Amino acid sequence: MFRTHTCGELSIKNKGQVVTLAGWMQRSRDLGGMTFIDLRDRYGLTQLVFNMDSNKALCEEARKLGREFVIQATGTVTERSNKNLKIATGEIEIVVDKLVILNKAATPPFTIEDETDGGDELRMRYRYLDLRRNPVRQNLELRHKMAQETRKYLDSLSFLEVETPVLIKSTPEGARDFVVPSRLNQGQFYALPQSPQQLKQLLMVAGFDRYFQIVKCFRDEDLRADRQPEFTQIDCEMAFVEQEDILNTFEGLVKHLFKTVKGVEFDKPFLRMPFEEAMNSYGNDKPDLRFGMKIHELTGMVKGKGFSIFDQAEYVGGINAEGCSEYTRKQLDELTEWVKRPQIGATGLIYVKLNNDGTIKSSVDKFFTPDDLKALADVFGAKTGDLLFIMAGKKKKTLSQLSELRLEMGSKLGLRDKNKFAPLWVVDFPLFEWDEETQRFYAMHHPFTSPKPEDVPFFESDPGRVRANAYDCVINGVELGGGSIRIFDQQLQQIMFRILGFTKEQAEYQFGFLMNAFTYGAPPHGGIAFGFDRLTSMFAGLDSIRDVIAFPKNNAGRDVMMDTPSIISNEQLTELSIRVDKKE
Repeated sequence: MFRTHTCGELSIKNKGQVVTLAGWMQRSRDLGGMTFIDLRDRYGLTQLVFNMDSNKALCEEARKLGREFVIQATGTVTERSNKNLKIATGEIEIVVDKLVILNKAATPPFTIEDETDGGDELRMRYRYLDLRRNPVRQNLELRHKMAQETRKYLDSLSFLEVETPVLIKSTPEGARDFVVPSRLNQGQFYALPQSPQQLKQLLMVAGFDRYFQIVKCFRDEDLRADRQPEFTQIDCEMAFVEQEDILNTFEGLVKHLFKTVKGVEFDKPFLRMPFEEAMNSYGNDKPDLRFGMKIHELTGMVKGKGFSIFDQAEYVGGINAEGCSEYTRKQLDELTEWVKRPQIGATGLIYVKLNNDGTIKSSVDKFFTPDDLKALADVFGAKTGDLLFIMAGKKKKTLSQLSELRLEMGSKLGLRDKNKFAPLWVVDFPLFEWDEETQRFYAMHHPFTSPKPEDVPFFESDPGRVRANAYDCVINGVELGGGSIRIFDQQLQQIMFRILGFTKEQAEYQFGFLMNAFTYGAPPHGGIAFGFDRLTSMFAGLDSIRDVIAFPKNNAGRDVMMDTPSIISNEQLTELSIRVDKKE
């Protein structure tokens, strides 16, 4: 072994011991007759001391060391005169009598400190250096602990961890697949799994009634802070269960992780909120409940007053920003421009101020009397000092715009505290969603989601009315997990395929193996998958999942460290019978 101890474990109890440490040189300080070096490894820092009077040659050698040199040091543990109680080893130091340079290092392109001077692109290019920084290392340690606690909890409930294939069949109804050409089967392709959905259902047919897997999934979709082309799920399935069994089991998992990893306990059951309520009150299906500011509809109250924007709108609604009546005209104009951005797409923003002097001021005073405005304020339960924001247009789009404005105001007012957690289950999703462009229904989740039993009579006559036995776990406005009770009846599954526009031949080609399995006795079953990267980033207090992934891709889906995706040789292409048409 190159070391007797790590750089994070020595304490005053080790005083007088001769030890050997190995690690990277974090920093060096020359103080005339003394040289101090902070030696770093994964476990912490230890201060090394070199004395010019007692060992001049060794001290001079130490002064030649550069940042990130890999060294081995042997010496005696002594008590520090100037203790640093901010670190675990801050009461001791090592008086070195032997130094070995294990490997020299080039000067790093950025400082390897908690607060680095390296930008995102530079840090990703040299990710192996970035991983030496404490915050990134701690994120991966957190990820490890969460994985172990997940396994511990599920194992205690008799779940089996089963691996499923990475090379599978390409199926529609989801994001775009990543495809892999087969050399042995010319002109044919595998797909990388967007999730092990059908495979875990087959495990239920096989009798493995409690399955889980911490599994890599792949989706070829546009990226953002909480998306990567390859990501990790806590993937789970259970047989002989109903929706309530799934919710109770995996609410327990979330509570277990918060308690054991973060020290946060939830003493109440998670709120259950129907999809329709979430959309109408918060404008989206993953509401952030850390603060109020609910959306209220005003459509019927504001029409017929001569204000064309309201009169012509399908929907009018608003939010109450409590205590914001003193917003200046400049602040109001900035918010108006903010909602007009292409990402939001609003045409404008109406405000109503309930001033501290008791008056009401509005940008639509010309059309609404003070009594009219007071009646609007009463809908929100608004009081003196509050500020109402109102928007109008198509219902779905306006609710989405109000949702974005609500979140922005929540941030501005400091209401989105990362140390506060507001969990809920969103339930009763629509089973189908209609697409105007293609003039057909699509599965809101996937084709294997079961309808609510009471809505089965409308399955073919009025598909838009059917609710799904589906559920999402949402915390602080982030969808952390989602799942459903599955269709296990072959006849019902065939009807589902027909509504989704599959011919009998297409359904057989894409899903024949699953449908065939159902003929051999499929049990009632359902499951859920949690976004492990998202869950870990929330525990770490981060907005992006990239820093809880060891080697992430950038927003263009590129690994800038390995410089991939990249061109492959013509020989490889020929072997796979693939021709690449090069665009100018």
